[in-house]
Amino acid sequence: MAAEGPGRRKGTRAGLPSPLPASAPSPLAPALAERLEAHRRAARGALAPETERALRRASAAFTSWATEEGASALPCAPADVARYVDSLAERGMRPATIRQAVWAVGALHRAAGLDDPARSEEVRLALRRMARALGARQRQAAPVGEDDVRLLLRLAGPEPPIRLQRDVALLLVMRDLLARRSEAVALDVADIAANPDGSATALLRRSKTDQEGSGATLWLSPRTVAHLRRWLSLAGIEDGPVFRRLSKAGRPGGRLAPSAVPPIVKGLAAVAGLDPAAFSGHSARVGMTQDLAASGAELPAIMQAGRWKSPAMPARYAERALAGRGAVARFYTNRDNG
Repeated sequence: MAAEGPGRRKGTRAGLPSPLPASAPSPLAPALAERLEAHRRAARGALAPETERALRRASAAFTSWATEEGASALPCAPADVARYVDSLAERGMRPATIRQAVWAVGALHRAAGLDDPARSEEVRLALRRMARALGARQRQAAPVGEDDVRLLLRLAGPEPPIRLQRDVALLLVMRDLLARRSEAVALDVADIAANPDGSATALLRRSKTDQEGSGATLWLSPRTVAHLRRWLSLAGIEDGPVFRRLSKAGRPGGRLAPSAVPPIVKGLAAVAGLDPAAFSGHSARVGMTQDLAASGAELPAIMQAGRWKSPAMPARYAERALAGRGAVARFYTNRDNG
């Protein structure tokens, strides 16, 4: 069963939405719409659900802006895309969000067989201007570290109610697997294999960096497995999705949507007496990355555990721990122990 996403907006469908504003020239609109429809059919199944949702959201926002400004969304002149970048920067949007918006504009044009205005010098300069004004460094989600988990488990008690039990099991699974939210909610009972020592393995069938579905088998600790077993027992789940929606009365429903994960993490942060606003769906992944680095794991091992293709993000997550093991730190350690 595929992970459920948010309900589709009226007039959208899987893949690219029609980005044509009302002001689009009528002879051009049907041809562009036809190309987009052909691309949508060809691209079906080629993008991860999270990528499709991000593309739809960013495309709809750009189309709305273009309509309000009286500009053509498709094709869009490079100068107008540059103005869009400036507009988003003035609204204080994060650099990563603005870059994603520009990526969506380019994707729309490529899908329609048009030149990509996002590759123009005007847009490149607008992005550099934005980076200088806002700073390129992204705000990082607060980590859910091992100390936070221990505190949470003490406060939850040995037999938490079903909703809290589900949320705790989800958090522990996400930490052990360094799972993205889409990966965690995609797990089925058949993907979990128990080991004699109380641990288990979990098969992630597909991920952001494994769109072909080669899969990855990862380890779950005995502590995580114990909480996972209790959740499955309370919910009466024997097959199908591991993590499911719950009604107000606590009755299990369909597969939990990726969009439900951030509120769950924020709710657990509140239980632990932490600021929910600082946490996100990435917090478990950030926390385990930092714990691994603090325990002495090297960056290549962390990349493998988290299925990163580039060292940039895990190095960013674990930069403080890694700095403590860097060349300067080693110099002073060797000097003091010499």
